[in-house]
Amino acid sequence: MSESQGNDQREILRIEGLWKRYGRVLAVRDLNLNVVQGEVFSFLGPNGSGKSTTVGIILGLIRPTRGRVLAFGNDMTKNPWPGLQRIGALAESAAFYPYLSGRDNLQALATLLGGIAPARIAETLEMVGLSQRAGDTFRTYSLGMKQRLGIAAALLRDPELVILDEPTNGLDPSGTAEVRELIPSLARQGRAVFLCSHLLHEVQQVSDRVAIVKDGRLIAQGPVTQLLRRGEYLRMRAEDNEPLKRALSAVPWVRGVESHDGYLRVAVPVHRAAELNRALSAQQVYVSEITPWETDLESVFLELTGEGAGR
Repeated sequence: MSESQGNDQREILRIEGLWKRYGRVLAVRDLNLNVVQGEVFSFLGPNGSGKSTTVGIILGLIRPTRGRVLAFGNDMTKNPWPGLQRIGALAESAAFYPYLSGRDNLQALATLLGGIAPARIAETLEMVGLSQRAGDTFRTYSLGMKQRLGIAAALLRDPELVILDEPTNGLDPSGTAEVRELIPSLARQGRAVFLCSHLLHEVQQVSDRVAIVKDGRLIAQGPVTQLLRRGEYLRMRAEDNEPLKRALSAVPWVRGVESHDGYLRVAVPVHRAAELNRALSAQQVYVSEITPWETDLESVFLELTGEGAGR
């Protein structure tokens, strides 16, 4: 995973003022975001948050009510074909011929797309770990293997933008680890990866930037490291937590105090721990334990959305 993207990287995807209404339901509300070359951009939200609708609009499958999507500078809401030729997508579960082998399924797709060499088919099968089973029929594949073939199909045309919707769905831990290694490698090759996943631990490990939506509206966006910093807390405990809690509440720059399993979770940046300890000592309150409260993307997600990490 690379650091936050610099200004010199080419913009691959831009969403501007996007709205989508289904009758009385607003699925997407004034969505604005951009994705640049060489990054993994993760798009997250609870069930019904508008993620699938947004992906459908990006791919030209759904017409927006208002706003536009630009891919490589091309307006996907008016003429999606020039952009689609440079995009590979795994949306939901890929469909293949059950009686054909994995290799032959990719060959059939390559024939349909045109201009794809047999060596590219072998290369994509190797990338997703299916070389040894390439000659077996699709119907004999496990759910995880079917998902890997779907990823291979998305990569077949060597796209500049790869859209992956739940790419680890159905994979065992070993397969999940392989895909986790594959995703950032695609970005390192100069592609942009637009990732939708409910596995937030995996997302945290592979993403450069993250956008979180709820009820169709963008509620947070930025580098993963920046989003994790917004949830910085200290884990504190004393012989008696009640006087400690009162003393913490008297410190003006303490943003909040909550009780959790015998500890206090204190909304204070970790780098101010020593300063806070001195402030408490001045009130003659002494702590027996003070450590960083470990924060992960799932914790930040739950805090922002107030819901589980569903699709």
